[in-house]
Amino acid sequence: MFFRPCDSPHNHNMSASGGQAGGFSKRLLVTGGAGFIASHMIISLVENHSDYLVINLDKLDYCASLRNLDAISSKPNYKFLQGDICDSNFIKQLFETENIDVVLHFAAQTHVDLSFLDSFKFAYVNICGTHVLLNAAYEARVKKFVYISTDEVYGGSLDEEFDETSPKRPTNPYASSKAAAESFVLSFWERYKFPVIITRSSNVYGPHQYPEKVIPKFISLLQHNRKCCIHGSGRQTRSFLYASDVVDAILTILKMGKVGEIYNIGTNFEISVTQLAKELIQMIQNTSSDTETEHWMDYVNDRPVNDLRYLMRSEKMHSLGWRPKVQWKEGIERTIEWYKNNFHNWKNAADALEPFTCQA
Repeated sequence: MFFRPCDSPHNHNMSASGGQAGGFSKRLLVTGGAGFIASHMIISLVENHSDYLVINLDKLDYCASLRNLDAISSKPNYKFLQGDICDSNFIKQLFETENIDVVLHFAAQTHVDLSFLDSFKFAYVNICGTHVLLNAAYEARVKKFVYISTDEVYGGSLDEEFDETSPKRPTNPYASSKAAAESFVLSFWERYKFPVIITRSSNVYGPHQYPEKVIPKFISLLQHNRKCCIHGSGRQTRSFLYASDVVDAILTILKMGKVGEIYNIGTNFEISVTQLAKELIQMIQNTSSDTETEHWMDYVNDRPVNDLRYLMRSEKMHSLGWRPKVQWKEGIERTIEWYKNNFHNWKNAADALEPFTCQA
């Protein structure tokens, strides 16, 4: 995809900028910045670091929305570029002209359900796109490259707690593509001592997330007076972190993390999908009995592989001084409120509410 500047006066074409042009002490490239976690990351960086130029690179796929960035879109230290991480010529030109110091690489295909239907697309974007970025960043002598990965690379476990040295045993095409991309990232450290860091976080929730994932999907279904569609038994449990806590973790890693290292960003909060549905139903539909609550639950066929549980140890992050701050009750209330007013931030948001079907 060719570069197309956004209409905002601060979202200019790529241009050569010698040294620290514009008086910026650091120039950061955030890939996938119109997506979920990355948009929170950009807002935090732009609002709290006026001396940083933050460049948002996004191809504006179905799950991205520039409305996620309305709060900072006209700030002088923010710039949007539309482009594809898999386009090697475009990426090479970007690094040659923008003098990037730090890369925060969030851009990825991330929806597990879709990865079963189109595993090649996941491999192409998540592995090849990461390799293209790594090559260009290495050639441009970028000072730090942070790859945002996932706890799903460990595979599922009922009782084993994973730390950063645990083997990778991904069980779906999404997790496999992230695990493979991680291997490319680490190979640049091993071979060139290129300063990379990998993060693996638990499930993240909060505003700005396209409603294909379980929390925004259940919230949006209920707000449209539709039932929660639960995969299989609903006994699968997930650990959930609020978006701002993940942003804080990555900021901590930028400041204090060691290059060549992997950091788990985890939480002790864990909830089953069935319990999640029940809590959301009670909050949004104000049900008062179990029977009334169960009326809003619809069990559908499970995905081909559905890990029951992921347990992660995060001592390495704790040793840097990071801990999650946002309690579940506060985070989920904020999230419910946000979707009331912002469901239509994506043109095709309604498509995300259909139950997943896959020919196994």
